[in-house]
Amino acid sequence: MNEQQSAVPAPAEPTAPVEPALPAAPTPSPAVPEAPRPPRRALRAVARWTVALLVFGGLGTGTALAITSAERTDVPGLATEGDGRWDYPKLSLPALPAGAPRPFTDANTAEIHHADLRKLLLPAPAGATPDKALDGGWVKQERFLAEYGAEHRDELAQLLVDTPPRHIAARGWTMPDGTRARIYLLRFNSTAFATHVRDELRIGHSTHPTLAGVEETAFETTWTFSRAVEGVASYSLTEKAPHGAAHTRQAYSGAGDTLALIVHERPGKKEAARIPFHQTVILQNQLLG
Repeated sequence: MNEQQSAVPAPAEPTAPVEPALPAAPTPSPAVPEAPRPPRRALRAVARWTVALLVFGGLGTGTALAITSAERTDVPGLATEGDGRWDYPKLSLPALPAGAPRPFTDANTAEIHHADLRKLLLPAPAGATPDKALDGGWVKQERFLAEYGAEHRDELAQLLVDTPPRHIAARGWTMPDGTRARIYLLRFNSTAFATHVRDELRIGHSTHPTLAGVEETAFETTWTFSRAVEGVASYSLTEKAPHGAAHTRQAYSGAGDTLALIVHERPGKKEAARIPFHQTVILQNQLLG
């Protein structure tokens, strides 16, 4: 018996039965016509809609739970039909050296990435043509500097001399619609060095170094996303209209000792699609986090 239920009282002593008085005969009431029954077809339709609502309600709840409970080490990169996302493969974080902590744990106050930087690069999605020059390996500083307009390269070259990165890894690919994607990961000797380079890039300011072929960019101040990663800060920019031979979107992500540059560039009059660009940034951040 439940402890919160009241105890059942003891039965009372039996008493002599009392003959009940016979009630008076009821006065018959006028007959009320029976309400017509709804047609069987209408009943079946109501039943079908009720079941459908219950099924869709259950599916919606299940989907929400699946999304909100997704582990960061098992990130779904597959597309939702019709929303323009690219079909990325299933992602997982690389193995760490024995005893090495993740970058944003209590045991890693310096926020250092101990994994191989090349393993932290986002893989190309399905249908992409790999860039042979940016195959996921190491690249020289000159290749990274070539992403910027010629008028900015000397300044940036000096910045990397004063605050040299330990390594630069990069991957690029081209999608069937012509969009060219490139990701650079720069790892520095400390989080302070990475933050200094990020600040010197003057992201979002009118004087920040622009990429090659880009006239002017706008800082996406209103962009928010639900898959934010603790410890990773993103700054997203898009080329202002009218653009030249191609439209470019770019983002910088700061993650401890590592700085990422993410570029989507689409030749022609159409803009580089916003949804796959933000998808690329989010997934790359999850690998860095």
